[in-house]
Amino acid sequence: MRLASALLHALRDHGARELFGIPGDFILPFFAENERENILPLHTLSHEPSVGFAADAAARVGGRIGVAVVTYGAGALNMVNPVALAYAEKSPLVVISGAPGAHELAAGLLLHHQVKTLDSQLRIFREITCHQVRLDDPATAPRLIAESLAACIRQSMPVYIELPRDMGARDCAPVQSLPPPPAPQAAVAACADELLARLRAGRRPVLMVGVEVRRFGLEPAVTELARRLGIPVVTSFLGRGVLAETGAPVMGTYLGVAGQPDVSAAVERADPLILLGVILSDTNFGTAGPDLDLGRAIRIADGRALFGHHLYPDIPLTALVATLLDRVPADAATPPAPRGPHPRGLKTDDAAIAPLDIATAINDLMAQHGQLPVACDVGDCLFTAMDIEHTAHVATGYYASMGFGVPAALGIQAATGQRPLVLVGDGGFQMTGWELGHCARLGLDPIVVLMNNRGWGMLRAFEPGARFNDLGEWNFTAAMSALGGDCARVGTRAELAAALARAQATRGRFQLIEVMLGPEALSPTLRRFASGVKRLSQPACLPG
Repeated sequence: MRLASALLHALRDHGARELFGIPGDFILPFFAENERENILPLHTLSHEPSVGFAADAAARVGGRIGVAVVTYGAGALNMVNPVALAYAEKSPLVVISGAPGAHELAAGLLLHHQVKTLDSQLRIFREITCHQVRLDDPATAPRLIAESLAACIRQSMPVYIELPRDMGARDCAPVQSLPPPPAPQAAVAACADELLARLRAGRRPVLMVGVEVRRFGLEPAVTELARRLGIPVVTSFLGRGVLAETGAPVMGTYLGVAGQPDVSAAVERADPLILLGVILSDTNFGTAGPDLDLGRAIRIADGRALFGHHLYPDIPLTALVATLLDRVPADAATPPAPRGPHPRGLKTDDAAIAPLDIATAINDLMAQHGQLPVACDVGDCLFTAMDIEHTAHVATGYYASMGFGVPAALGIQAATGQRPLVLVGDGGFQMTGWELGHCARLGLDPIVVLMNNRGWGMLRAFEPGARFNDLGEWNFTAAMSALGGDCARVGTRAELAAALARAQATRGRFQLIEVMLGPEALSPTLRRFASGVKRLSQPACLPG
């Protein structure tokens, strides 16, 4: 078979169900091969960052690899930020970039899209991917493809595959999938035994689940483990939405001084606190109260388990969870911990809308019509989402890249067929909201709740009164109506509830609800978060 076909079949065999991309001259043969053989559906967007965000979200929500395909130089280098996001937040993204062919290299000319050397792009991606290959030899290409895709799945991190444009038509052997390396059974068993012993000796155990639980497809297994252990379960900030679709007894999301007091107290006084697949980042723990001692927590992530100073260096999360389930009997369950309260019952009056009203209205909508997956951008929309019922949730809680929400929603619906709800601010929407223009062509119809406070609201929380956080008046409703959606601009709680009801009832076109907020309107969670960050970041006073 041709090399391009071998790569496409390998992507499908390793779990890919669609491609996201933008064609360009160096990658045209690959696009043509896929169209000729109809191997994977292709979703094209307007700008490469959106391609990366959409493919990343498809990977996150689908629990499998996502694929972004771009051209050399101008295309691939536009992808650096979304690939860095996927690397930081451990998302299995495959980046395929075209590249110059051998005959072009022999000409001795500088090539369009070239920056410094022809290897500059590969060196850049070496910093933000866990594995990189260049398919310049049909004899070695099948092995390199297999190694790259295996690394992407095993580590749940992005990989980079460079395909010179004269290689796609060359004959090569099919790609043979590599079996996963065997887990060190003795070490995994010892780790599981120590963990269970710590649980038996503890007085107030709490399990915090993070993104790795979803990345490795462990949500059903961890839900069953939590049920058998009968201990309180919370999610990290970045892990918001994990276990939402499995019925796990999740108390809430840990946000330290910014979060629900009962959740924060349970985590900070836990004995022991088990961090399962949790990234130790400032967004997860930067607002932690003084009682939280991460040095005493049991940390299981990144392929290792750390009990204080006792390290198990090679512990696959999948193998450990399976071993724990073998050791905890199914009849050992105790009643689950109650879930935290979420606001319900919006007053549908003429009062101005506050961010908490948006969460309340969405909770009312989902209580009546069923849960929707939520794609969330960065800013106060992300903190507003903390008051939405525990549902499937995709956001960049750690890397915090603006512009993620809208293309992520397109990726979610393309990958799952589920209609998503988007929460996005006007700053993030200015970056990528225009991708909604592709909805009609791609058959997508997300519900977009645009929080328009005419500025970067989250930054206003940290620098109130600063003029550089102002964005001015943009009438997104008028602009988006021209792109084929149904759009409404709302300013009261009654208008918000009515617009959400219409949006839910209307299928086949994207629905945009532009919620007009005052410049000082902030969610309670963001206010607490900003206050906590300011307080905890103050330097200690020196004597004298």
